Amino acid sequence: MSLRTEKVASLIKEEVGMYFTREYRDLAHGFITVTEVHVTPDLKIAKIYVSIMGTANQKTSTLEILEHRKGEVRSFIGSKLRLKFTPSIQFYLDETFDRVEKINSLIKQIHQSDEIKNTKV
Repeated sequence: MSLRTEKVASLIKEEVGMYFTREYRDLAHGFITVTEVHVTPDLKIAKIYVSIMGTANQKTSTLEILEHRKGEVRSFIGSKLRLKFTPSIQFYLDETFDRVEKINSLIKQIHQSDEIKNTKV
């Protein structure tokens, strides 16, 4: 990524994060965090990766709401950033934290089973 695309991605991440903080305070949506933004070299498309803390139903419904309201988010970005073209937005669910949590629970189970084996011996 070039320096310009990195700067634009960083600014979009910051602004969209602020937008979500203001607009999606309701716990029904879960806790939404912008984890990463990738911008194409021509700055026409912004891929926004979001992490949604909540139930599986909350995650799917919140992602659907974000998809439905992506025009509003794009307008917000256009009002905050001075770019020749406001990039179109694509939302992606980032499940990295869920995977980390699953791996941590598996490691805990392994340690617990090892402790049980060591106390029996």
